[in-house]
Amino acid sequence: MKKLKILAATFLATLLIAGCSQQELINPDNETTPELKSATVSGKYIVVLKDDADLVNYNFQSRNFRIKETAVGLLKKYEIASGVEEIYETALQGFTVKMAPGQAKKLGADSSVKFVEADQVISLSPVVVSGRSGSAPQPIQQTPWGVTRVGGPGDGTGKTAWVIDTGIDPTHPDLNVDKVRSATFLGGKSTPWDENGHGTHVAGTIAAIDNEIGVVGVAAGATVVSVRVLNRQGSGTNSGVIAGVNYVAASGQRGDVANMSLGGGVSQALDDAVLNASGKVDFALAAGNESDNANNHSPARINGAHIYTVSAMWESGAWASFSNYGNPPVDYCAPGVYIYSTYKGGGYETLHGTSMATPHVTGLLLLGKIHTDGYVTGDPDGNADPIAHR
Repeated sequence: MKKLKILAATFLATLLIAGCSQQELINPDNETTPELKSATVSGKYIVVLKDDADLVNYNFQSRNFRIKETAVGLLKKYEIASGVEEIYETALQGFTVKMAPGQAKKLGADSSVKFVEADQVISLSPVVVSGRSGSAPQPIQQTPWGVTRVGGPGDGTGKTAWVIDTGIDPTHPDLNVDKVRSATFLGGKSTPWDENGHGTHVAGTIAAIDNEIGVVGVAAGATVVSVRVLNRQGSGTNSGVIAGVNYVAASGQRGDVANMSLGGGVSQALDDAVLNASGKVDFALAAGNESDNANNHSPARINGAHIYTVSAMWESGAWASFSNYGNPPVDYCAPGVYIYSTYKGGGYETLHGTSMATPHVTGLLLLGKIHTDGYVTGDPDGNADPIAHR
């Protein structure tokens, strides 16, 4: 799906180009273009086991124990001294471990192993934003143009969105955050809470409360669960993202929706995890911001009955030039330019990207079946994506 460029707007730009056409307001190639950059994690590998069909009859704890037992046995067999790190027992059957390339090759040839994949770092460059951060006084509520364009807002009360991202601001007055189920997969002393801003922005587009302040989301008032896989700099790993997906697969239920406004290069392990998890929870995936074919990026390239990959457009309905394309895997296009939403520190900010388009679709999925309202213009693959609508 992407190295994920998250594009940012400034209010000053609006003043400088007054009178220009909407397409001329932003040239994404000339703005700061943060992106998710991938690099191999030194010595760390994701080991995906061949499925043990019997595990579906076990509870979570028993599945986890069985996978760990298998992992320890394999490490002993191949004399790998380092210990098991992450365990995947739901979205995947597998584990992570640090080992030498030669050991990884031998382990990958074992009859119980499906494949071994080098872990990758995912790093989100700093985001330039415009708007207001900080606490009271809160601004008077407005309905962002994107929410209106997709047919919102609707009542999301009782619905749940899992936001796999940089975390969510747990005390934002415009969000209903489930603090109990929120979790972090960064290790150390990390918490599930947002220190970057990206995840809180995504959460607001999905579900900001209809409460007279700030903004209102597509599925207003829905519960948002923070599944933190990226740190304050926007950095994480494929193994950590898979751990987040695994958690959602183990904890979510049909009717819930997971939002993944992130991605990078190709990862079969990540693809498999999302595809398997979508048997339990719907997934909305950002197409990516490289002006590239989404088939070159994970998890954007995944297709499935409960997976929705999202490209981005302007308010006019014109294609956003930064957006990845390709149908398949792209299912819908949604608003992704000048998107105003909640932000860390109880604030609000304006951002651009397929990261911002995707939560519109997540909100629609919470409200029910997605319909379409026309087609985006200027789709570079020549097969115009349908515009998502309630």
